[in-house]
Amino acid sequence: MTVFILVAGAFTGPHVWRDTAARLTAEGAEVHTAALTGLGSRPADRGADVDLETHIADVLAVIDSVVDAAAEPRGEIVLVGHDYGIHPVLGAADRRARSVARIVYLDSGMPQDGVPALAAVPDQLLREELAGRAAGSGDRVAGGQLPPPARDEWSRWGSTEGLSEAALDGLTALAAPQPLGTLLQPLRLTGAVAEVPATGVLCTANGPGVEMLQMMVDVGTPALRALADARVRFFELPTGHWPMLSRPDALAETLTDAASGRGHLLAPADAGGTPAHLRPFLLDVPERPRERTGNTDLYLPDGPGPHPAVVFVHGGPVPAEARPTPRDWPTLTGYARQVAGQGVVGVTLDHRLHTVSDYARAAADVADAVERVRADPRVDADRVALWFFSGGGPITAEWLTDPPVWLRCLAANYPILAPLPGWGLTGSRFHPVRALSRAGDLPVVLVRAGRESAEIAATVEEFVAEAARCGANLEIIDVPEGRHGFETLDPADGAREAVHRAVGAVLARLKG
Repeated sequence: MTVFILVAGAFTGPHVWRDTAARLTAEGAEVHTAALTGLGSRPADRGADVDLETHIADVLAVIDSVVDAAAEPRGEIVLVGHDYGIHPVLGAADRRARSVARIVYLDSGMPQDGVPALAAVPDQLLREELAGRAAGSGDRVAGGQLPPPARDEWSRWGSTEGLSEAALDGLTALAAPQPLGTLLQPLRLTGAVAEVPATGVLCTANGPGVEMLQMMVDVGTPALRALADARVRFFELPTGHWPMLSRPDALAETLTDAASGRGHLLAPADAGGTPAHLRPFLLDVPERPRERTGNTDLYLPDGPGPHPAVVFVHGGPVPAEARPTPRDWPTLTGYARQVAGQGVVGVTLDHRLHTVSDYARAAADVADAVERVRADPRVDADRVALWFFSGGGPITAEWLTDPPVWLRCLAANYPILAPLPGWGLTGSRFHPVRALSRAGDLPVVLVRAGRESAEIAATVEEFVAEAARCGANLEIIDVPEGRHGFETLDPADGAREAVHRAVGAVLARLKG
């Protein structure tokens, strides 16, 4: 018999597990819902300082009670940590590694030794505010509490997709203040927990799914390398950040499967095959002369010019250690050579979007590169197009807002067009949907992948709806069978035709 120990996230307690726990129990599992001090049904002693170590001790007490009460061998213990709850789960599992059969990361981050839970708070402004308070008070904030979100503020902590009105009302009514010390005290791990098998449950309305995670591993994101391990499995749930409230039965089934060791395996980046983003471009494009200066490459057409130019802006985040760097990826170089063969300077560049907090720096890199390209005597400074890809999409907001007269077209392939729920950028300026109404008559070419991940597709749908509302000059080119990154993933005739159409649409506006 499997023994599940369920640990809830910030502001919540055992009550959120009611329906999922009932389903697990009905299927024959033993279920314990850990009550964390100061949250849910376990209040803190008056005047007590509650920190992460307090909550680790709470989870250890549940593990020990299960082990000590066993008059005969019990089932394997599976620790489930949702959101913030993964921090005390890991701290406890690190100290009882021999007693724990598996850890389930339920729509949570990947806490590391020495890093506080504050680093996983999705809202950047809130992180900065709490970090400031910590700087003035040391690692602990005695007696400090973070008030729970109001009913309309839960989305700052994760997607509320799938929650009924009643569920959202209940989440709000039963929420408790989060002791600040639990967010500010660094997690301390000996390394023993690394030997415990793990399962990640990805809520795809709140963040990346398995396919996107595989792409991030392929790119070489250092923090994700450990995920491509035979002891690590993954499941997806098509819902928001609180699946125990929005999809309790599906979550119970997923936890049962996780306990059995099932789930999707990720392939290591060096597994022998070519990573998806480094496979050949779907068109056979001839080589063109290339000039490299700093972080920018120019693919030059025939003749002295001046020629129009298209600047191709890669997505991300991409780790700084990734090699080759994005300007040498086949998709970018393929498009650049394609337009150079048609009399237009193709430009690829590397920008510093290494984490989701880097958008301002990356946008500045792009703007600087564009000005240097426009200053080149071989480039017609009054005829420039910008073409964005994937996670570079939020940078389009900088150019949609009062676009300059020399910007003749803006294109985007399978872009992220609004901050994703877990990014904490909702109030930032990098929100293309909100910027679109200020784009005027700027032609926008959107290449839409039919098999896009749900979380990214939702931002594209929002953008298209806003374009209809404000009368934006938008052309959509659909790739019905295309996936995110279809230029190297799906070299089919339909995808090739879409590339030709997209290039033709951009160049027509650029040369017109």
